[in-house]
Amino acid sequence: MKKTLIYIDQENIINSIELLEAARQIHADQEYQSFGLITNQQIENKYLGEFDSIINIKDQNIKSYDQLALTDVIEELQNKYQFESIIIPATHIGRMLAPRLAMRLHVGLVADVTEIKKDEKSLELIRPAFSGRIMAGIETNAKKPIMLTVRQNVFTHHIDQNKEVEMVNYQPNNYNKAEIDLLEKKQCELSYDIRESEILVSGGGGALKDFEQIKNLADKLNAEVSASRKIIDNGKASRNIQVGQSGKTVSPELYIALGISGAIEHVAGLKNIENIISVNINKNAPICSLSDIVVVGDAIEFVKKLTNKLEKN
Repeated sequence: MKKTLIYIDQENIINSIELLEAARQIHADQEYQSFGLITNQQIENKYLGEFDSIINIKDQNIKSYDQLALTDVIEELQNKYQFESIIIPATHIGRMLAPRLAMRLHVGLVADVTEIKKDEKSLELIRPAFSGRIMAGIETNAKKPIMLTVRQNVFTHHIDQNKEVEMVNYQPNNYNKAEIDLLEKKQCELSYDIRESEILVSGGGGALKDFEQIKNLADKLNAEVSASRKIIDNGKASRNIQVGQSGKTVSPELYIALGISGAIEHVAGLKNIENIISVNINKNAPICSLSDIVVVGDAIEFVKKLTNKLEKN
């Protein structure tokens, strides 16, 4: 039976578990066994029960930020289990771990995958290229394991808490001990992650002249602020809140697009959104065809009027 290994990032457990859907699409109708990899972690059984097996690295000398040691351990596991695929979330940790591991195993790596296409003859992994300007399809037929990192929020896996799971406590035999120590942790200035937001008020080129107004509206709606690439490139906001191929993929219940044209680079960052409201001077802008409500007009004027209305009420 084929085997797939999914690295579970302890700072983003839910997104890591959702990579089971990526594994399902890779193996299609073939039977396979799913392994989740954790490191000295305590995770609720309702999440771990999604896997066939959980490998828990039981060694307090191995830290989650120690990519050198983790690379050694996963190489050791690969030699033992012979995984057909290794899937890693495209988190900060995952993006450091995956290329090291690919070099160690002498295999290719497809990074930031957003879509998987599989047929009887080939497996194609889709990812942004040229700073998100195009989507590239990479066909994989090289030696195993297939290695990929997957962008967060692009796959959805429905949790089945009734599944039984095999727990494997694994003591590594050989690895390089950590040469780095964690001295201090600081809270990120941004207090929210747009990938977890239920309501997003997002500004584009049409809101460039007064982007600060969008923040006022977001406060009134108990929402968070996001932005298109044009806002970021003009230095109006942090790249942490960028939506799109070269930014983040979001799935809010409500997405308010203010002055956003809806180019393919931006739309690629919108997944499973329940409602979209767009405000644009061009009623034929691409984003309008995806929207539930379209307001034809100036984005900043709309923001000011709606903000005033909310303040009065």
